[in-house]
Amino acid sequence: MIIKSIFLATLIASLLAGASASAIAQGSAALESSSSFKAAVKTQHKSERKARRAKKNAELSVLEKNGYQPGGDQANYPENLQKAEKDAETAKVKGASSQ
Repeated sequence: MIIKSIFLATLIASLLAGASASAIAQGSAALESSSSFKAAVKTQHKSERKARRAKKNAELSVLEKNGYQPGGDQANYPENLQKAEKDAETAKVKGASSQ
């Protein structure tokens, strides 16, 4: 939005100063290039966010399979989580050694 405002202000100033149509077209192309760059960055951030979420959900699923209940009783919170992590690591090592 700010870029569009700046572009419009520049456009008006250049029209008042008598700028050529090609200079205005170049400014428009720069604005479109900026928009496509923003879209590419947004798409990249979205895919990274989805990958992080998938990794987090997979880790949580493994912990839940090993006895951790994130919505359950949290009276022994760190111990419950640490036990599930230890059990998950043990299962991972056993799985790797059996192959």
